[in-house]
Amino acid sequence: MSATAIEMKSQLVAEYAAQFKESASLVVVDYRGLTVAEVTELRQQLRAEGVEFKVLKNNISRRAVTEAGFEGLGEAFVGPTAVAFSKEDVVAPARVLYNFAKEHQALELKAGLIEGSVASLEQVMELAKLPNREGLLSMLLSVLQAPMRNMACVVKAVSEQKEAGVEAPVAEAAAETTEVAEEAAAE
Repeated sequence: MSATAIEMKSQLVAEYAAQFKESASLVVVDYRGLTVAEVTELRQQLRAEGVEFKVLKNNISRRAVTEAGFEGLGEAFVGPTAVAFSKEDVVAPARVLYNFAKEHQALELKAGLIEGSVASLEQVMELAKLPNREGLLSMLLSVLQAPMRNMACVVKAVSEQKEAGVEAPVAEAAAETTEVAEEAAAE
């Protein structure tokens, strides 16, 4: 092997290692059995989510994984292997690939990296089932708003009762309002 070929391979190893380290998450897949049209469709879905999809050489990838400090991931680089990288959204690669694999049994998820930790197939599948970042933030905001919303409902109920001239105990009004708020939150 010539010196330039060795130099080119070491550059690829360094490039792949840098991509592995910079990724918020990545998923390794076996794409054997997918048609060109299906791979094109998959690439479009991934690109729409800001995910990069590459077919990598296994030997170079195993060396890059070792160089990046993710030795456990090297076992996944066997057979026709591709990797979906995301630098920003942790959930996107797993979610898109998982949903695509449900419709196309030829796509096989193997393993992944989640925020710098090697992830098993089961962990990747669990990650895929999570909502995206906006969905998680929306859920968090809802949880944070609930106590204030409940308090506002109690205050409103008490003021409405005083305006109507009904002198119900505050505890009863609070209990009724809390039940209404819980029912609304459950819907």
